[in-house]
Amino acid sequence: MQPQKPQPGARVRVTANDVTYEGILLPSAEMGTGNILLKLDSGYNIGIDKTSTIEVLAPPKELSFPIAKLQQKKGLPRIALIATGGTIGSRVDYRTGGVHMLLTPEQLLFNVPELQGIVSIETIERPFAIASEDMYFEEWQEIARQVVAALQSGLDGVIITHGTDTLHYTAAALSFMLQGLDKPVALVGGQRSSDRGSFDGAMNLVCAAHYMSSGIGEVALVMHAGSDDDACLAIRGTTARKMHTSRRDAFRPVNQLPLAKIWPDGKIERIHPDPRPASQGASHGRSKVILKDSFAKVALVKLFPGADPEVLDFHRKQGCKGIVLEGTGLGHVITQPQDASRSWIPAIQRCAEAGVLIVISSQCLYGRINQQVYSNLRILHQAGAISAQSMTPECAYVKLSWALGQTTDKDKAAGVFTSDIAGEIAERTLHETFLY
Repeated sequence: MQPQKPQPGARVRVTANDVTYEGILLPSAEMGTGNILLKLDSGYNIGIDKTSTIEVLAPPKELSFPIAKLQQKKGLPRIALIATGGTIGSRVDYRTGGVHMLLTPEQLLFNVPELQGIVSIETIERPFAIASEDMYFEEWQEIARQVVAALQSGLDGVIITHGTDTLHYTAAALSFMLQGLDKPVALVGGQRSSDRGSFDGAMNLVCAAHYMSSGIGEVALVMHAGSDDDACLAIRGTTARKMHTSRRDAFRPVNQLPLAKIWPDGKIERIHPDPRPASQGASHGRSKVILKDSFAKVALVKLFPGADPEVLDFHRKQGCKGIVLEGTGLGHVITQPQDASRSWIPAIQRCAEAGVLIVISSQCLYGRINQQVYSNLRILHQAGAISAQSMTPECAYVKLSWALGQTTDKDKAAGVFTSDIAGEIAERTLHETFLY
């Protein structure tokens, strides 16, 4: 009788070339081609030749997670925790090799016990648990409603855990929806799941907890400042952008300085010269924040050589009230090509005549739109397009949708869009903000 084949999820001891490894056996696409995959106790994975000796130490276990008890403590900032899903609240399922979202926020807190020594978590909400790429207006609105409820009840701040893929979209949306915000709201994600040795979510949460005592009353995205575990950056919600697929310091401020640098020991260094101050003192009472959470259908369109202008007509016919164009350089679109039928100007004019608000941003990301430099830019401006100024295309998309949700009057919406609502428009483009 042959010995039973080790199953994924089993704890095994593997000996290869006189070196012994212990860990959890993971399913692997390479298992049939001569390799096995092992998760070491350090959290890192290692591939080993399948001809190695494998000894089963324990059978696979059902996926389960311990739960932390909430311990409210006097003298600490009283906050709400809103958990929405994402990698920060996930760990690997050893039976399938896939990442599994935790069942409750209390399970996430078990991984970060020091959090409850920094803030007093008064309430935990879990409106949904989905990947951030699956979010839309409805999820943003639900998060905003829960933030407003928490702050108007007298809590001192809110921490939101969230997937990283569209974290900067949600940060921008909350920045516009939470009018009159006077308390800290931190969005936190994780680039690595909690079972990995490089898990970044714990430190991000700790730094977000310290942000609750920063004296800054803004929506901020709090994530790693560098690839090590030294500190985090608190980045204004309207200026943050995910700039790398997997690095732990993937989020950077664009065209502005970060609000602050925060260390896990509680040290906070203010960097931005003009952050919005929070109401003074802990437990300072009910917030005056007002919820404005209406959005309109808007599209974000990227320009590229040979791009077909009919895409604008498509979005117009689909009922879009606004379109953000991600132009080249200073904000160019295809204007005067040798084949006149390829020009985007007639399509932009048709949209403008139909009441669709056209915004031009730059795919360069850094720098600002200037519609007065080249003749093509002036033609674009005359066709009815307005400038995103220093905003990222993603922030411009969110802001245009929000602005059109506040009024059906196109001119008034344009006025809202071109006004600085939540620190999204930089007065000047500073040298030190490039690739910060």
